[in-house]
Amino acid sequence: MNTSAQMAYRDAPFQMRGSTFTLMVLKVGDPRNPNFFPVLAGKIAQAPNFFRNAPVVLDLDDLPAGAPFDFAQFTGLLRNLGLICIGLQGGTRELQDAALAAGLAVVPPARGGASEPIRPLADSGRSAAQGALGGGAPAAAAQPQQPPQPQPAPAPAPSRGSLIVTEPIRSGRQIYAEGGDLIVIGAVSPGAELVADGSIHVYGALRGRALAGVGGDRSARIFCHSLEAELVSIAGLYRVSEDMDKSLRRRQVQIYLDNGFLHIDPVAV
Repeated sequence: MNTSAQMAYRDAPFQMRGSTFTLMVLKVGDPRNPNFFPVLAGKIAQAPNFFRNAPVVLDLDDLPAGAPFDFAQFTGLLRNLGLICIGLQGGTRELQDAALAAGLAVVPPARGGASEPIRPLADSGRSAAQGALGGGAPAAAAQPQQPPQPQPAPAPAPSRGSLIVTEPIRSGRQIYAEGGDLIVIGAVSPGAELVADGSIHVYGALRGRALAGVGGDRSARIFCHSLEAELVSIAGLYRVSEDMDKSLRRRQVQIYLDNGFLHIDPVAV
């Protein structure tokens, strides 16, 4: 870029930049259920400050095929509850076109979760990695047996990198550990946000939000020395402060998923 182009870019009346945001996804199963909005209103009432004017993305993948959906009416009812719908995730082509016509964005799906484990090869009793090392034609009977040659050791699996932050995380700041764990040596202020594809470790008070396994890793965990969080989440399953056991407040805990439920357990010291 030459000097004149740089000056023109600098003096432009706007700049477009990429950024990362944490958005709530509302997975809609049956919007015609008469209990849908009363139950949602009750959930919002448990943590009104957290949900107030919160942006929401709709997920309509569970709607029956061909079921009608009125975006204008539905998003209006959400706004009455203080939720602001900004887009649609997934859905059929017809639903996406209807969302665009209603002024909503079509949001790309989140990144996939953890990779599938290596499965045994059929009828071999061996893993795929072992199968790749074995095999080959048998030696001819007339040839003398050669002592087996040692196989080279398989290369170690690449370890997931960690992002280490050695200073307190102030309000309004977001830290994202892409593809790995996030380790914070210090306190996390209210209004700050920790996001990681892996696990999150906080060696201090956790007062903001912590979202681990955002790429879908359900084995991710959150560890902190003092639980005072506004929200914690593992692979999209979350709990706000109002839903946390008061006896766990300001205690050293670990947070994890088990059988589809979010657990918060004290850590013995």
